Amino acid sequence: MASSSWQKSSYSANANECVEVRTADGLIELRESDEGGVIVRTTPTKFAKFLQGVKDGEFDHFASPSN
Repeated sequence: MASSSWQKSSYSANANECVEVRTADGLIELRESDEGGVIVRTTPTKFAKFLQGVKDGEFDHFASPSN
């Protein structure tokens, strides 16, 4: 299985509780650094659409204390 190294956001500094991302066999893999065995896999296109949705505020309502 060809894969790249896990990368985390530069905003995380040295924190151990962050989301990490890498490529593996043409897919994008995501995991939480403190739960390394749980990996979510998706396609690059779906991941790009998700990131665009985050940037556009599509998921901001999930951050509301009422949710």
